[in-house]
Amino acid sequence: MKRYFKILFILTAVSLAGWGCKTEFPIDEDGLLITERAECFVSNFELLGPDFQTVRTKNAVIDTVVQTINIEVFFGTDLRNVYPQFSLVTDAKLTPKITGKVDFSDLNNPKVFSVISGNRKVIKPYTVYITVQKP
Repeated sequence: MKRYFKILFILTAVSLAGWGCKTEFPIDEDGLLITERAECFVSNFELLGPDFQTVRTKNAVIDTVVQTINIEVFFGTDLRNVYPQFSLVTDAKLTPKITGKVDFSDLNNPKVFSVISGNRKVIKPYTVYITVQKP
């Protein structure tokens, strides 16, 4: 009788362990949850210097229709050593990933970052245009 309960306990534990590991929601290659959201836009943009203080003179102008970000930075800002920060709509992600400082010094060739929707079906490229404050 004890042996029967022991076997029953083991079978129950194994089946529950397998059931508990089942994932209901798909995840992408970055380990992020893929949802049903199709929204895809940037809601805020910040540019920080090497001391992690803002280098912008005023708020960035984000146009979600033409997908541009215009930002003015202080005169003398070292644009080879800045850290962009994007705020995105819920469940969206950014590519290329920002893992550290970014070189924005070539003002004639603005950087392009793409926002990918939560369902991973909509991709919108945003171009970041930087101007330097006049001295």
